Amino acid sequence: MKKLFYSPLALLLTGTLLLTGCGKDQDATPSIASIAVGNDDFQLLEDAAVRGGVAGVLSNKNPNDASGNYTVFAPNNSAFARLGFRSAPDLAGLQTSFLTSTLLYHVSNGDLPGAALTPGSSSVSALGVSRRIIERSGVRYINGSRILATDVKAANGTVHVVDKVMLATGLDIVQSAIALKDAKVFTTPELSFLVEAVVYAELVGPLSASAGSPQLTVFAPTDQAFRELGTLLGVPLNVPADIRRLPKATVQAVLLNHVVPGGKFTPELPENTTVTPLGGSPLRLGAFTDGVLTVQGKNNAAPAAMVIPDVQCTNGTVHVINRVLLP
Repeated sequence: MKKLFYSPLALLLTGTLLLTGCGKDQDATPSIASIAVGNDDFQLLEDAAVRGGVAGVLSNKNPNDASGNYTVFAPNNSAFARLGFRSAPDLAGLQTSFLTSTLLYHVSNGDLPGAALTPGSSSVSALGVSRRIIERSGVRYINGSRILATDVKAANGTVHVVDKVMLATGLDIVQSAIALKDAKVFTTPELSFLVEAVVYAELVGPLSASAGSPQLTVFAPTDQAFRELGTLLGVPLNVPADIRRLPKATVQAVLLNHVVPGGKFTPELPENTTVTPLGGSPLRLGAFTDGVLTVQGKNNAAPAAMVIPDVQCTNGTVHVINRVLLP
């Protein structure tokens, strides 16, 4: 079975773990790692690289490319803070395999200059997964991450700065949710209620990847969102199995109200308008603000916010939200 986040990663890790030897006052042209070490804006990236065991990817020449270089899309501290990680100890909330693969997803082999980041083009990560360049209102994004600065030169490549940590699972939407449920991503399980609901509503097949299957955008409610739904309905949803206390047809209708055709990252979603899900009523998207949008179902009193946007899966994109969307 394919492992989550493309582990093991021997291609990039062999013989490259040397970050601890880098000093803040190293060479006049520092390595990518030294740039992170010497810049307080990248303290969390430095901490993550050490914890994830991929520090050498940022500190040495690339043995897998003729140029010896890497291109790194470097999330700043604010990017990590968006996921709730504000200090090194916070990173313990992530499984190491998830952290390792996520960091390497930000790396490309060779030099990719800013001029090559043209809208509509794609960039293959060192994991083999392509990331696409998107333009919205004159601003460039890689997947859902805004490109804040380009062409920071290093002795072993090029750094571009981004405002969100990019996430990719290497799995389809259902298997990605199961990985979250089974605590293979975060040390605390999440999306357990959603997985139970998908199984109960017999929607595993439609949301799984297969030959020729369409790309989808899924708004995935958190476990707490389902608990709050139970309070609203007067049917306590204390554990995932409680979902089965609701009529199957109702659960299926509600879930299909969270699925929109086409795998869209946040910069590709229209703002202040509606989109039509596979079932239910049109969903209203709010303003595109700080790289995210709110989404509201027809019978929601308030819109849902994106908790974790832009998770790339093999058959689409998942945006984790904090409210169940009611058709």
